Amino acid sequence: MSTNRVRPRRSVAIGLALTAAMTLSALSGCSALGGSDDSAASSGSGSLEMSKIKVSVMPTIDLAPFHLATKNGYFKQEGLDVEVINAASGQASLQKLLGGEVEIAYSSYTPFFIAKSKGAGDIRFVSDASSAAPKSTEIVAMPNGPVKGVKDLAGKKIAITAENTICDTLTKSVMRDNGVDFSGVKWVSLPFPSIAAAVKNGEVDAGFLTEPFITQAAKTVGAVPVLDTATGATQDFPTAGYGALGKFTDGNPKTVAAFQRAMQKATTESADRSKIEPLMVEFAKIDPDTASLTTLLTFQSALDARRLQRVPDLMQQFGTIQQRVDVTPMIAGQAKS
Repeated sequence: MSTNRVRPRRSVAIGLALTAAMTLSALSGCSALGGSDDSAASSGSGSLEMSKIKVSVMPTIDLAPFHLATKNGYFKQEGLDVEVINAASGQASLQKLLGGEVEIAYSSYTPFFIAKSKGAGDIRFVSDASSAAPKSTEIVAMPNGPVKGVKDLAGKKIAITAENTICDTLTKSVMRDNGVDFSGVKWVSLPFPSIAAAVKNGEVDAGFLTEPFITQAAKTVGAVPVLDTATGATQDFPTAGYGALGKFTDGNPKTVAAFQRAMQKATTESADRSKIEPLMVEFAKIDPDTASLTTLLTFQSALDARRLQRVPDLMQQFGTIQQRVDVTPMIAGQAKS
């Protein structure tokens, strides 16, 4: 499995919150990095079933390897002309896939598994994207507020993008690990750009944030972390990936393999943080100092069924899906590195 953990330079004073403009609706991914409107030029290779494909993306940090593959011509080298289609959320990205607008969609894993469990589509995963690194997904609160730690979250108002997303799933898991009852929590749905202000103004007691919103919010409202949600049962938890429909993966195995090889190369290159920070400045529109302090997720490319099975299993435990979903048949054939 291709795994590249990138560690940040973080100041002790940095807490969490957010100012960047991004909306994650139900079932969306959690982070920030903008999509590119540029397409990789085709190399003219005639060996692929499809030389031109459309990929829907979101403004997430997880997409750094994808942007590297586009900017450095790795898709082009594989004979692929990739057209980037921007989506507002993971659910929107999934709908573009189900509606036939794109061949491959990026999203957090949650909407893919919900769609599979409901029979909405024959979902196949073509590439992993990321997993939660320490301090990359956190619950934040104000220093003088009622929440100082995980024990204080019981019965409180917690801001998340939407229920039944990776946000409340991670939060519930860590609360359960610490013996804290989450049944009385009032989940308040807000877009990430509104959570920091809601925490500061007392509209909610705490909020779930991801990077670079965590670092940005610390600068703007002084929020502090009270819970790292990438711990216990959700340590190194798979967060997002690239999905397609079975009709596409079955009928275009060479095209899928070409996409995978380009992503593998870019993911390996993403271990060099100096190549990631300029992308955050360019696409997420954050300043270089914030980019240097941001905690990055763990970039992945190759898919591992046993590791990925953790996601639907945890979703089933919390009732997000009603029956067990077997990940193994959902993974498309993987290209040799």
